Order: sequence, then C-alpha cells, then structure tokens
Amino acid sequence: MARDIRLGYNSGYWGSGPPAGVTEAILEAERLGFDSMWTAEAYGSDALTPLAWWGSQTSTIRLGTGIVQMSARTPAATAMAAMTLDHLSDGRFILGLGASGPQVVEGWYGQEYPKPLARTREYVQIVRDIVRRETPIDFHGDFFDMPNKSGTGLGKPLKSTIHPRRKEIPIFLGAEGPKNVALAGEICDGWLPLFFSPKDDAFYRARLAEGFAKSGDPTKADRFEVASTVYIIPGDDPEACADWVRPFLALYAGGMGARGANFHFEVFARMGWEDVALKVQDLYLAGKKQEAAAAIPLAMVEDVALVGPPDKIKAELEQWKETCITTFLVGGPKEVLAGYAELILG
Repeated sequence: MARDIRLGYNSGYWGSGPPAGVTEAILEAERLGFDSMWTAEAYGSDALTPLAWWGSQTSTIRLGTGIVQMSARTPAATAMAAMTLDHLSDGRFILGLGASGPQVVEGWYGQEYPKPLARTREYVQIVRDIVRRETPIDFHGDFFDMPNKSGTGLGKPLKSTIHPRRKEIPIFLGAEGPKNVALAGEICDGWLPLFFSPKDDAFYRARLAEGFAKSGDPTKADRFEVASTVYIIPGDDPEACADWVRPFLALYAGGMGARGANFHFEVFARMGWEDVALKVQDLYLAGKKQEAAAAIPLAMVEDVALVGPPDKIKAELEQWKETCITTFLVGGPKEVLAGYAELILG
C-alpha cells in the first residue's frame, strides 16, 4: 500500500436536509489540494445525486460514494451510474460500495440478506464486466441472473449503450468484518473502514494481505488504497471533546443493527471493549440513548478518534500515520480544513 498520505473530505449524512456549508467546504478542500470528497447514504438521501451536484462545481478532486448500498440498486444500475459520473467528471469517480446490514436491507429495501460476502463478489464482478464492455453480460450466479432465465424468455445478453471513459473504475468496499476486509483486498481497489483503530492495524493488514494473495495480482498491495474517516475534535478538555463523539459511537455500537447482528458492535468487541459495548447496547435498545453515550469511556473514544489539546492530537496522530491508512477522511466547515491539512500533511 502506497504511503503517500492523502486527505479526503467527508460530507456526511443528511439530517432534515443537506448539511450546511458543504459546497463551500468542498471548494476549499479542492483549493487546499485534498485528493477526494465523499458522499453517504443510509435510508434517506442517496449518495449519487449530491455527488453529481456538488462535484459539478469542482475540477480536480476525486469524487467518491461512501457508500452506495448494493441492495438499493441492481449491479447494472450501479454500473450505469458509475460510467455516467465518470464521464461527467472526466474520470474522477470512485465507486464506494457496501452491503449494509439486515435491518436496512430487509426493512428498507425489502430484500433478503443472504450470504453478503458471496453476493458482494457477484455484484462487483458484474459491475466490472459492464464497465469493461468487452462482451455482452451473460452472468448466472447464485444471486444474479442476467439475462433472467425465469421470465418471459425474451431477455438477451446486452452491452452498455455507452462506451466507458475508463474500462477500470476504482471500486472501494465498505467493510468491517475480517472476511469482508479480506474480500476488499481481493476484488476491490480500496477499503473504506468506519471505525478504524491504530491498535488493530496489524490485524487489518493481515486480512488485506490474505485478499491480496488471493487476487493473483502481484501489484495489488502497492496500489491499494485505504480511505478511513478520522474523527478529530480539538479542545482543552479531552472528556468534553469526547462528548461530541460518544453519541455517534453509542448509535453504531448499540443501536445500529439488532442484538447479535450488529457488525459495528463486533468491531468494538475486537478492540477489547465488548463489556462496554454490551452495556451500551442494553441501554440504547432500552431507549436510554444519553445513558448509553455516557457509558463510553474516554479510552474507547481515543481508540477511534483524536480528541483534546492540539499537542495531544498531534502526538497521537503519529501512530495513525504508521497504519495502513492511505487517505484520512475529515469533515466539518471550510474554516477547519486548512488546520486539518497542516496537522495531517505538515
């Protein structure tokens, strides 16, 4: 993995509407030399529309989805959007994909959630085949059937009506579990962690190495990217700074997913915080969200975020720079971005 550290801007999730000041922040990020900007989707705003809207005002920064949920679109629809945005952006598009979890997939998209690893493998293969546009799509797997053999019988293998600007559009995988991280290393061009901790760097490097070995591509490790969100909250009091992060961690560790089927919970359990995560989950699922957040100790926040006085953040950042992360994704208003650039790249 290349060690030239880059910066990316993460626009974040929407609330009742678009986040304020994103257009100005993206333009400032581009002016400062940020490498990429990213949009998100859950079960509200989509990732592709704002990326096109905001991205149309830029000229150099790469444009990534962090992430497009696979259950929201067929592989063909995702490939069409990817080729379209890649043309409109003059080859700056990055397709970030993710499987999401059973609560969203079954509850929002009304689909089953079977074998996400195998389904992801098929999905990525179809997207790549469509983008390459070498042959008509004739794919018959366990999850996708193109042309569909159980319909009218009139379907036929098709090629995209447009030629791609690039035959290889970068695909990054949002992944947390060890097998999914290894899959990212095997079939994708990058990995999008959500809660990365430097203490788990060796664990993740080993999983990625498994994937690289299976890929059969000896150059894979050298060009693979890891674009990770890094939460940076400066201030005099680390505990007070951590309070900005605690509700987010409580939501994901405790409330994002069902008991026994929460991938975010498992990430914190692997870090050594299983007892805390269990308490947080009990409180959150009981409707006690503030108590759940308050139950998260400072040390747990510090495992996944940089909080406190600038000197403390700068010292702790050094261990982050030694990890497999190649792009640090930061957010916030445009006024903070120059400081982030100086801190991380300086």
